[in-house]
Amino acid sequence: MAISVVMPALEMAQETGKLVSWLKKEGDKVSKGDLLLEIETDKAVMEVEASADGVLGGITGEVGTDIPVGQTIAWILNPGEDVPAEAIPQPRAATPVTEAIQNSDESSPQSLSANSTARVSPKARRLAKENGIDLTSVQGSGDGGEILASDIQALVDGKDSHTSAVQHESLSSIGRLMAERTVQSWTTVPHFFLQREVDATALNSLRAARGAEVEQSSGVKLTHTDILVALVARALARHPRVNASWIENGVRLNSDVNVSIAMAVEDGVVAPVVHNANTATLAEIAKQRRELTDRAKAGRLRPTDFTGGTFTVSNLGMFHIDSFCAIITPPQAAILAVGQIVERAVAVDGVIVVRPIFSLTISCDHRVLDGAKAATFLHDLAESIREPGLWLK
Repeated sequence: MAISVVMPALEMAQETGKLVSWLKKEGDKVSKGDLLLEIETDKAVMEVEASADGVLGGITGEVGTDIPVGQTIAWILNPGEDVPAEAIPQPRAATPVTEAIQNSDESSPQSLSANSTARVSPKARRLAKENGIDLTSVQGSGDGGEILASDIQALVDGKDSHTSAVQHESLSSIGRLMAERTVQSWTTVPHFFLQREVDATALNSLRAARGAEVEQSSGVKLTHTDILVALVARALARHPRVNASWIENGVRLNSDVNVSIAMAVEDGVVAPVVHNANTATLAEIAKQRRELTDRAKAGRLRPTDFTGGTFTVSNLGMFHIDSFCAIITPPQAAILAVGQIVERAVAVDGVIVVRPIFSLTISCDHRVLDGAKAATFLHDLAESIREPGLWLK
């Protein structure tokens, strides 16, 4: 039985995927799990696997095109099997919109009437409203004439190039996604922030003491971020409410502790996930973090790299930032912002000494967390940083 290969939805709110390349060609034998093609989404270029054994045939997806999610682009056939008849394009039944156009002046293109029933994706409707574009003048490129976000974006880019002398830089797909989601989070999630300064003396000592061991076992240099991810995950296991998610007017307590790490890439920021970080060793976390970083920079993150995050760590210490407040990634309940380690004069037992100090700022969703719960978590995290050896045996 023929099995269709469709443009997959690899993330929420995805409408289309760009076909980057076919890794198999027409007539090739494929096995379940073989890499079939590469597609580009709002986050990265991702590889798609074959879902069954057979022969690849009936390829219709063209490289370089944006294809609606769910559209069949090829088939996996049994040896000797023909491509299903449904793979051959058939005339579509006229919709109320096309009937209205056909019944009007057929000698010239017609705009949709104001009360047209043409389908418009939510993202396209929002972009049109933000940019003052009349949807009745837009011809959709989606299935059945549906107006997609890409149709609106094309009009926006064209309008800007013709009507403005000011240089305009179009956002990448990653940049647009980041802009949309940060606006959504900031305008719908009730944020509050707590800050704590922490002595990094023991953290530095642990990195020096365990660095060689980790590098020998994993081939990766141990970083402060690796240690913080391990400590954060163990603190989250003790504070399930901080590891929770807000969903449909309720709170979901997540059974797994999966820490997302915010990473800067050329076109924006991505946050791949270290799964089950509360039980992973420092060497395992360092290796995962390095692999995720390499794939993120190459634009080759996999769908599983993004899924399941329950808390995010964003470290800007390497950019010489003392402290900052980060925006939460829904449906997560919190995100931790980490500043640089700097030497400061502090009082210890009544004596002024110089110690390495850095700031931790936690942003919290007030629907999930109150101040006391967040403060208790931050206190335990600070204590674990003060004595990391007790938490990372």
